[in-house]
Amino acid sequence: MDQTANNNNLPLRRRLVIRVGRYSLSFSTVGMTDGESRVMYEPYTVKSGISLAANLREALKTARLTQQDYHRVTVFVDAPVLMVPTDIFREDDSTMLYDHAMHRSGNETVLHTVLPDLNAVAVFAVNKDLKLVVDDNFPNAIFVCAMSPVWRYLHQRSFIGTRGKLYGYFHDRRLDIFSFSQRRFKYCNSFDVAQAQDSLYYLLYVWKQLMLKPEHDEMHIVGDIPEQEWMLGELRRYLQRAYVINPSGDFNRAPATQIKGLPYDLMTFYVKGR
Repeated sequence: MDQTANNNNLPLRRRLVIRVGRYSLSFSTVGMTDGESRVMYEPYTVKSGISLAANLREALKTARLTQQDYHRVTVFVDAPVLMVPTDIFREDDSTMLYDHAMHRSGNETVLHTVLPDLNAVAVFAVNKDLKLVVDDNFPNAIFVCAMSPVWRYLHQRSFIGTRGKLYGYFHDRRLDIFSFSQRRFKYCNSFDVAQAQDSLYYLLYVWKQLMLKPEHDEMHIVGDIPEQEWMLGELRRYLQRAYVINPSGDFNRAPATQIKGLPYDLMTFYVKGR
């Protein structure tokens, strides 16, 4: 079932966004309903036992949002990322660099998203079969790293105040931890997390690794946080300033924040832009 939310601050753009997670697929767009622009979100229930590419092929036949015409299609890909400084990035070398740093099967294509405000390029891999399904249906589709709007927004947010900040974003059974220094990443890594205790360990380990000060600096977590109350309580045992980001309050009650199940990266994209 799809959901909608008003957003009068968003321009009407006939763009379809396909979000591909490790275990999930969804479609979203901004359309006009009753004279108002609305974010429309339609998650797709992934069938086990078949590939994400096969799931996407089936979803494109049955999902309501895919039955319309779009002038632009963007595919958000949640995948492990290799961060490369802009000044040393060379597209011809990206596959070699990725293979040195990450495990990649033979059935993946290496792509990248440029982050000019962070002086970095996010290099990631996409399953070739899945990309073929997208290309067959949307020849001009653009593939981007799903984390890019989160990094851009929280980088801007990091300039508020003078304290150092460490961020943790929970999504797709993964925890992305990152921090910024001026216009660059100070730290950026991703961890598979099976339990809340694992997440707590990674957050505190990175905090210590970056030599942040428990009596002065800040920890901010957001997303699908496991055992949220317990997590926040445990963080505050060690840190004086640990917070959960409330998207509704942070985004001034933007209607997109009220859509059940909408991932924080898509929320940020629709409220703040890519």
